[in-house]
Amino acid sequence: MAVDAVGVDIASLILRVSVGGTLVAHGWNHAFGGGRIEGTAGWFESMGLRPGKLHALMATGTELGAGVLLLLGLLTPLAAAGAVGTMLVAFITAHLRNGFFIFRPGQGYEYVLMIILVACALGALGGGAVSADRALGVADDLSGRVGLAITALAGGLGGALLLAVFWRPSKEPQS
Repeated sequence: MAVDAVGVDIASLILRVSVGGTLVAHGWNHAFGGGRIEGTAGWFESMGLRPGKLHALMATGTELGAGVLLLLGLLTPLAAAGAVGTMLVAFITAHLRNGFFIFRPGQGYEYVLMIILVACALGALGGGAVSADRALGVADDLSGRVGLAITALAGGLGGALLLAVFWRPSKEPQS
């Protein structure tokens, strides 16, 4: 059975716009919504990501940068890796302990897990026909197994390294 290239291109565009737009909105909210960077920094500190301001700036920059790159379809697997890395950190630090469903107290991990998986799919799909990757002639080189490997490895290892170096959750008293 032949793969419909037009369908793959449409799927890539839809996923890039939805994930890229979501990341831009998320990063924008960290920077300019609610408590701004200072509030985000305090929240990150409360979860054990220290120093909080550094992580607030890194997460905000990664979400804004990766989001814009996804919207453009530029270096799609690396942009998707930014989504994987930031959502992996959120998965571990904020959501895993709350169970799967997002409506649970503390918010479960279904949302961040879905973004991780869709970002991995985007790495495999590549930027598609309507992308800067295609205009630059690198779309075919940055898709398939190579694109998925770049996305999963760079995002997963980046998130894991950040957690190993900077995450110091407070110890809860033993009962």
